[in-house]
Amino acid sequence: MAERRERALRAPAWLEELVRTTPPPVPWRDVARFAVAIPAPLALAVAVTGGLDSAAGLGAGVFGTMGALAATLAPQPGPLRDRLRRIAAATFFGMLGLLAGQYATGGGWEPVVVIAVLSAAAALISAVNAALSLGALQLLIYTALASGLLTPLPPAAEVGFFLGGAAWATLITLVQAGTEQLDPDRAAVATVFTRIAELLAAAGSERAPDARRELTTALNAAYDRVIRSRSRSAGRTRELSELAGVLNAAAPLVEGAVAAARAGVPADPHDITAVHALAAAVTGGELTDRRPPPLTEGHPAVRAVRHGVRLVWNVVGDPEERASAAAARPASSLRARVRDLADRTVASADTRAFAVRLSLCMTVAEIARQYLPIERPYWVLLTVAIVLKPDFGSVFTRAVQRGAGTLLGVLIGSALLAALPRNGWVIVALALSAAVLPWARNANFGLFSVFQTPLIILLLDVAIPGGPGLVGARLLDTLIGCAIVLVFGYLLWPQTWRAPLDEALRDAALALDAFVEAAFTGSPAERRRARRRNYRALTELQTQLQRRLAEPPPISTRAAAWWPVIVQLERTSDAVTEAVIATRGGEPAPDLAQVAVLRRAIRSLEGDVRAPRAPDDAELHAEGVLAPVAREVDTARRLVREAAPGRRGGH
Repeated sequence: MAERRERALRAPAWLEELVRTTPPPVPWRDVARFAVAIPAPLALAVAVTGGLDSAAGLGAGVFGTMGALAATLAPQPGPLRDRLRRIAAATFFGMLGLLAGQYATGGGWEPVVVIAVLSAAAALISAVNAALSLGALQLLIYTALASGLLTPLPPAAEVGFFLGGAAWATLITLVQAGTEQLDPDRAAVATVFTRIAELLAAAGSERAPDARRELTTALNAAYDRVIRSRSRSAGRTRELSELAGVLNAAAPLVEGAVAAARAGVPADPHDITAVHALAAAVTGGELTDRRPPPLTEGHPAVRAVRHGVRLVWNVVGDPEERASAAAARPASSLRARVRDLADRTVASADTRAFAVRLSLCMTVAEIARQYLPIERPYWVLLTVAIVLKPDFGSVFTRAVQRGAGTLLGVLIGSALLAALPRNGWVIVALALSAAVLPWARNANFGLFSVFQTPLIILLLDVAIPGGPGLVGARLLDTLIGCAIVLVFGYLLWPQTWRAPLDEALRDAALALDAFVEAAFTGSPAERRRARRRNYRALTELQTQLQRRLAEPPPISTRAAAWWPVIVQLERTSDAVTEAVIATRGGEPAPDLAQVAVLRRAIRSLEGDVRAPRAPDDAELHAEGVLAPVAREVDTARRLVREAAPGRRGGH
């Protein structure tokens, strides 16, 4: 009875998902970067003009701070080139938004058309990759701001100060990157290989059990690190896919090292040296020899270790293999790259549907801006853009979290405006609000809104001072924007209420089976059609994953557990393509009996997704051009069976 009463008093599961969060560690380096980079342009403008009374000076400071805000929020942990790519996308599309916003002011049908076209373009752009997904969001945000933020500065000056602020934030990012020794994602993966080498060195000694536990900890930390980074990314990231592929390939090596330690068999010193070399290569170095170590004889555990070393060596040592046999993929030609781009954008039913949803919601928001008697109408557009941000995320979840977070943020920002004098203390409050953002962003979308809203309120109030009634008006604008998204972007589209990730996984497995059949038994035309269907199924699978990854934690984190499986399916498809090319280049055709065994194993992937089974140690054996395909299928089977019990995030 007590248990039933307790269940009755519990909140609904969906509500628990909305509010649940694990407090992340404080990223002190990012905290310092945000606190310095974001308010600095406004502080400089105030210092030069001597206060907050110069409209032109304030306009320069506000647009400079907006540029700094866009460029500061853009980077995520990862390689510097990826951070700079995201900054460039956010800055470029933010600049386009400022220019386009000049044509979205006033009344009439012209602003409606501008908003609708930009929204459709943003939805298509966001499907390409992570950097462009971020840029698409900035395009909508700064279009909304430019449509209502009026200053005495000409548009060219506004854009110039915006770019200046972005350049300042980029400089601070470079300074921070210069003080960091390693990319944390790569460092976590490299640690796995260091721990493998230590376990091999400890085989047969009293230290072996401790080394085994340290390896387990490192392996869990690496997967958690890479998956967490993937769950925070708004689009496809080749760098993280590469690291996931390395971790997937390391599984046989881990198993061989554990077997050697349990048997007490001393490892070959060459293998220990090779594993240390792999760790160095993962962090950015290069292997001195691109050829993997030769096969060896001896104890089965020693042979297993050497086999595992060879597998990882092929992935890490060869740039083409490291990129999942990119040279063998159809995307190697310009025509195929264009076709791949079309598959992700205009040819994708999900992308087209999302473009319609986003355009509809932004158009309704623009009409509301023109006809509703609200004080700051551009805030409705801004709310719709952020809640329905173009990355296929959960509309319902973000609308609720955004509404609740903005409510608290408006109260905090309004309290600051009432308590602080209109002088340098406003800049101090801006710096404090900015400093909290990197921590809040890693925790929860609603919590991020709580601290982002006061920053924007303080910044915009500096440019356009408002009265005490602005608090209620801004809250009303936010609620209107959330209501538009919930009605026109969620309730009218029942097919978007769920992201059928499991179904997409099964379809991808079946398409891969058909590709293998056509690759070795079909005509060239059948092979081409099957390959296109296979890669299109993988594209749809990535799209379904994106819709879950774009949701706030813990939903995105659970969905990201499937991501290594998807990476492995892509690698398996690439291995099939490579085998076809090798056969065409003169290698002996594979035995059809081995092809049939491979196909049965691939079809079992579909069954494992539908009815998960416990992982087993059975291995596929194939010769010739099918050997790499068999290894990839083996890894895919293991990953599917390991991920299936926790696939709640896929629904």
